[in-house]
Amino acid sequence: MANGTVDFFNDTGGYGFISTDDGDLDDDEDVFFHMEDVGGPDLEEGTDVEFDIESSPKGPRAANVVRQ
Repeated sequence: MANGTVDFFNDTGGYGFISTDDGDLDDDEDVFFHMEDVGGPDLEEGTDVEFDIESSPKGPRAANVVRQ
């Protein structure tokens, strides 16, 4: 699992981006997530999370997101 911090969250759309701490991605690319991948209350910017990184047609996507 990778570690990161919620960099941006759109509560209206229920999606956001996580910046990784581990250097798991090239070029400091952020990882997209949707609240369907998280469950529970909405995430806030600055929340530390742990997650798996999956490939998607539009770039990396977080799965199995867990608050730390």
